Amino acid sequence: MDSKQLAQFLRIRREALSPADVGLAVAGRRRTPGLRREEVAGLAGVSTDYYTRLEQERATATPSESVLRALTRALRLSLDERDHLYRLCGLNVPGRRRGDRHVAPTLLAVLDRLHDVPAQVMTDLGESLAQNHLARGVFGNLIGRGSVIHRWFTESGTRTGYSVEDHAEESRALVADLRAAVGRRDDEPARGLVERLRRDSPEFAALWELHDVAVMRGRRKRILHPEVGLLELDCQSLVDEDRTQILALFSPVPGTATADRLTLLALHTPKAAS
Repeated sequence: MDSKQLAQFLRIRREALSPADVGLAVAGRRRTPGLRREEVAGLAGVSTDYYTRLEQERATATPSESVLRALTRALRLSLDERDHLYRLCGLNVPGRRRGDRHVAPTLLAVLDRLHDVPAQVMTDLGESLAQNHLARGVFGNLIGRGSVIHRWFTESGTRTGYSVEDHAEESRALVADLRAAVGRRDDEPARGLVERLRRDSPEFAALWELHDVAVMRGRRKRILHPEVGLLELDCQSLVDEDRTQILALFSPVPGTATADRLTLLALHTPKAAS
């Protein structure tokens, strides 16, 4: 690990960011440029002391890959900058392939600015990569829990927040969108997900044989939230340039109580790094 170069790189990237760049509010005047060390640490989910030691060349061990992934997101690094960070730490650079967990910077920049509506970045295979605090409040923390499509068809608890009359429509929409994704990707992660679903869920297997294909661009969702009640949401999707990552936005349906209920939910959901 090149501690000196690593320290300089982290400091320069931190100072190049403003609080607004990462969705943080600014209170009063700031004496130093960019983000504070404690802000980067909070965004990355590491202690301020640990991050400070990295910047001051006092770290005694090479950061783990999980820490580097967190710092990559916290500092909004491009793929080239991420690769450089890994090299400075003496670690193998992650391959640039579909399924890479590096969140598209354009989608992450939009997510940083969304505070009053639930939003999350997902892969086109249904794996959540980043959520804002309202999305965690509505859907729970989905990071690291695998594909929501697989959970929908194999874990009964995933459907608890949906009205029974909506289950069939949700199932068919998920399968149709997955078939479109599989056709675009034609890779092992996509084929493997389909194989597991056909093995584990007779419902999925039957729907797959219908050969429905429809990219999920926009639709209405009704969520029965255990704390605030019914949430009626219009879901819209923004995609990155190669269509492997999606920013899903969930806006309250006009004329419903959803906006007020989201405001109430926001008060009871802790804010954390996306």
